[in-house]
Amino acid sequence: MDDLYATMGMVRVIELDPSGRAIIEYEARPGMCHSGGVVQGGFVSGWIDAAMAHAAIARNGAAVTPMTLELKVSFFAPARPGPVFAEGWVERHGKRTCFYEGCLKDGAGTVLAKATSTILLAERARVEAASRAAQDST
Repeated sequence: MDDLYATMGMVRVIELDPSGRAIIEYEARPGMCHSGGVVQGGFVSGWIDAAMAHAAIARNGAAVTPMTLELKVSFFAPARPGPVFAEGWVERHGKRTCFYEGCLKDGAGTVLAKATSTILLAERARVEAASRAAQDST
């Protein structure tokens, strides 16, 4: 997981609130950009998705693996190299299926993108066992 966080440019987790909220700081690097110095949208989507997953873990505990069933991202302004802040929070919580929202802001607090996600709360032990089984079969 550390390789993933390094690839994504994670700097730190600022907030993990048990009510179902998370804020994560990332460093948008020039190598994440396409033409014009604009961060590629996959990074923006990934940052917000990760913040929503962290919010789900903060609310439900580490025994849960949040699995994104649907993700919709709306882009409002370009993300550029420098610090960015992804926020995620619970909108509606069910027993196994939940709805989360999130956004990405630049260092000045400007909202660059917003997202909504439908998340399945999967049992972490089962997800890890299935992953091991898939790796063993290859």
